[in-house]
Amino acid sequence: MSSPAALIANARMYSVAPGAVAAWKRLFQHLIEETGVPLTVIDHAFPAKLDDLWRRDDLACTFMCGWPWLRLGLGHQVIAAPIPRAAYARGEAVYCSHFVVHKDSAFNTLEDTFGHRFAFTIDDSHSGYNAPRHHLLSHRKDGQPLYREIVGPLTTPRRVLEAIAEGRADVGPQDSFAFDLMARHAPELTRAVRVIASTGVMPMPALMASRGIDAAIVARLGDALVALADDPAQGPLLDDLCIRGFARIDPASYQLSERWALAAEQRGLVRIT
Repeated sequence: MSSPAALIANARMYSVAPGAVAAWKRLFQHLIEETGVPLTVIDHAFPAKLDDLWRRDDLACTFMCGWPWLRLGLGHQVIAAPIPRAAYARGEAVYCSHFVVHKDSAFNTLEDTFGHRFAFTIDDSHSGYNAPRHHLLSHRKDGQPLYREIVGPLTTPRRVLEAIAEGRADVGPQDSFAFDLMARHAPELTRAVRVIASTGVMPMPALMASRGIDAAIVARLGDALVALADDPAQGPLLDDLCIRGFARIDPASYQLSERWALAAEQRGLVRIT
């Protein structure tokens, strides 16, 4: 299998603050040095569309969400996924969606937010749309809307957080790993909100490579990522990435996200309401 001339690395999904951007670039530089793979790091920052990034054929090490990975069907090769340090992960490469509200709000439970303003990222996001939609299924009665206003699409977890912190929305979902990174690198934002509920866990978005990237390159990058946790010199980098390391995951495990989507759609909840 041949590979394109350019080999792109990107961490747009989790480039939530300048400190996080710098940490991901340090990771990619480490991979270049360890593997000899000549990665070209690009930013592809908002408002550029993630879908446009994922459709490129030169991606060698780029974060992709498991739900669009399934639905796009472009055959990306799964390299490895982060293992968050936070308690919700329990030492595994999983994450969830937190429901957050302003720290000074009167809301103490998710049910308290019903009838108010709900923000979301984008409707092809698992953490910012699919997971919270599924979680809300058990609360819907007779098909009646739970919220009086839907705010979005806001595209990124950070923009959802900003909307709640600034009073433009009352509640919204946060990719738990993105929230971890913002707590470290943009604490002024996470201090402005409280977590009042969380969804079940799902396999983490992984670093992936396009279908046509040489399998030997994918294997070398995966080996280097998995070995990261055993290198004491990389402790500060792991701290800044809020992870214990990386793990290989079974791509079939992403099917859970599609089962959640179908459960919502079969109940008529095509959109969050």
